Amino acid sequence: MARWRRLTSVAGIATGVVAAGVGGVIAAEKIAVGRIRLRPDPAVGEPFGQVPGTPVGVRTGDGVLLSAAVAGPEDAPLAVLFCHGFCLNQDVWHYQWLSLRDDFRLVRWDQRGHGRSALGDPRLLSIDQLGADLAAVIAATVREDQRVVLVGHSMGGMTIMALADQQPELFGSKVAGVMLISTAAHEVDATNWLPGPMRPTARALGSVLMRGSASGRGAALTERIRGAGGDLAFLSTRFIAFGDDDVSPTVVDFLERVIRATPIEVVASFYLELLEHDKRLALANLGRVPVVVITGARDRLVPAVQTEALAAAIPGARLVEVPGAGHAIILEQPDAITQEIIELIKEVR
Repeated sequence: MARWRRLTSVAGIATGVVAAGVGGVIAAEKIAVGRIRLRPDPAVGEPFGQVPGTPVGVRTGDGVLLSAAVAGPEDAPLAVLFCHGFCLNQDVWHYQWLSLRDDFRLVRWDQRGHGRSALGDPRLLSIDQLGADLAAVIAATVREDQRVVLVGHSMGGMTIMALADQQPELFGSKVAGVMLISTAAHEVDATNWLPGPMRPTARALGSVLMRGSASGRGAALTERIRGAGGDLAFLSTRFIAFGDDDVSPTVVDFLERVIRATPIEVVASFYLELLEHDKRLALANLGRVPVVVITGARDRLVPAVQTEALAAAIPGARLVEVPGAGHAIILEQPDAITQEIIELIKEVR
């Protein structure tokens, strides 16, 4: 009996230590986030997700209805079409949309399963399918006599590569220029932000979890975990997606909400696609038009070395590295991206 009491006492102490540790972590998170939110925030009141455009429904070859929007003068000789990244939606082009809509014809769209676009057959969730979807968006939103500059962030850049692989004849005829932001042609590894020794284990565990979620097993549990959100979600989004420690908390909150709104089966399926993605053979097709490749010097998801390799493999591509910026550079340093879009339009014209 005495031995049992000793064991239960030890177990109780251990449980208390663990609980105290967890409680300490939670308390530390709250303190850290509280301090961050006390800083001046220039984006407070920014109408993320509320900037209007004229809605356009785009029907794909397999019958999926995609949500797109257009803005700007209809008679412009050139259109700029924005392709968002993994787990995001068309609203992440907020700053570029505001800055360019008065002077240029603009198009943005939600990739299938993201934002306001329908999912369709989950078995068709692939980078190649996104390339075919992009062709449908161009056909539905860009006039026949209009040329288009394609701007893609992260998986949106891979979507453009997939289109170049499938329809190379568009590049130099319909497509007049390309901008690839925070993206890579192959070997995209979502564990890049972790210390090197931890990556193989995290990669293996991530693949198992995502395969289960993609097939429906464990999806509900994963969604509950994601739905918890809170301070940990804020801090992890801030660390992984942004390079500047002084990034606006409002911008971080917006990005975290967009990511969390993406259904887990979509997250899982495209996560696995990113691991298999390889479009190096299509890069020569992009070189038929002016190409700008942009990377953030502190991108923790697609390291600058990968973006540099991408630019080197595209004939004539121009590489731009933005100091201090992370993966979500379009929100973190939007003026730099907008200016590069304007420069690319000048070059194309």
